[in-house]
Amino acid sequence: MHSKYFVLGAAVLFAQALPSAAQMTAQPVLPGATQQSSMATSAPLTLEQAVAKALAANPTLRAAALDVAIAEGARRQAGVFRNPEVSFVREGTQRGTRTQTVQLSQVLELGGKRSARIRLAERERSLAEGNLGVARTDLRADVTTAYFDALGAQERLQVAQASLDVASKAAYAAERRVAAGRVSPVEQDRAGVAQATARLELAQAQSELSIAMLTLAAYWGETIAVSQPLAIPALDLALPPALDELQRRLDASPQMRRSRLQLEREEAQVGLDRSQRMPDVTLMVGRQKDDEIGRSQTVLGVSLPIPLFNRNQGSLQASLSRAEKARTELEAERLRLHQSLTTAYQRAQLSREQVRTMREDVLPRAQRVFDAAVTGFEAGKFSFLDVLDAQRTLLQIRTQYIQALYDRYRAVAHLGRYVDTDGANPNNRISP
Repeated sequence: MHSKYFVLGAAVLFAQALPSAAQMTAQPVLPGATQQSSMATSAPLTLEQAVAKALAANPTLRAAALDVAIAEGARRQAGVFRNPEVSFVREGTQRGTRTQTVQLSQVLELGGKRSARIRLAERERSLAEGNLGVARTDLRADVTTAYFDALGAQERLQVAQASLDVASKAAYAAERRVAAGRVSPVEQDRAGVAQATARLELAQAQSELSIAMLTLAAYWGETIAVSQPLAIPALDLALPPALDELQRRLDASPQMRRSRLQLEREEAQVGLDRSQRMPDVTLMVGRQKDDEIGRSQTVLGVSLPIPLFNRNQGSLQASLSRAEKARTELEAERLRLHQSLTTAYQRAQLSREQVRTMREDVLPRAQRVFDAAVTGFEAGKFSFLDVLDAQRTLLQIRTQYIQALYDRYRAVAHLGRYVDTDGANPNNRISP
């Protein structure tokens, strides 16, 4: 009888060790048992804070911002005029017979070269800003994905810890039952295998959490893993806008804007290369002094290249081809974004349905099966292994639920790379 009451107590203990279904879907994540003690007491890191830190300190984003500053300097340089040149020529070395000439020359750019050069520099600056916009959008989506990867790893660590606690209680209970001669030693071996497996799963979950936290911290330039616990955003199962509506928004996406700016940049290069066909004129004015006759006179001149061989025809042909290539790449980018958006939308819809089904149907059923197994064991209707199997099934389903939940957020984050999804944004606190 003493052995039986001990096993009943163990069953109640490992039932209490498991978080309820409501806790799994609504409560903040608790740190794992092996994480630093400071992590348990520090304020949780929210998704919004993680994104803000990355936008403020990400090295790749800073490099993209510097490209804009570089392009701004190039734009300023493109608008300056050519410097005049001054020259001094002396003919002869003997005083009284030599001739000295001082001359000022100025190149006049014809054919709209300066305005074409400015237009090209402005397009390059706009393209740099477009690249910065794409980098910012990609960074936001990447940080969101990394955040939920780490959050999923943190949840899996919690489940693995609960699984090990239950397996340890089960092994201890089996050992006592074998010692009392109530069951075969095989049951103790099976419980020992379950305990060893749970210990391995816990070690794997700890390793995955460390890697995920380090990956997340790298987005804001740190080489030390995040030490704060991560908070679960409010569950969002709101329907995104219709696919047709999202596809109409593609033209305003950062990727399409960048492709259009690339085309404008290449067309501006075509304009500059066309202007280069017109030769520049060099005006010269100076003063010549002849010591032999003791007279000075004004020197005026004009220099004009003869476009006999070089008419910039090769560069113009290359820029025309690059412009056509950019036009083709714009169409290819539109098709690629259309396909990627459709795929991401389908995944978001599928993950939404998975989360809803598991949250409303599968997870509560598994919880009821486990509760019934514990109750039946206490009444002597089920064996201890039946309770252990029900517990394992519940943990597996909760792990699947965690994966489906974060697949939902990752899919929505992927949608956000291309369009503003409004209600589908995981940052919005919309109740299901």
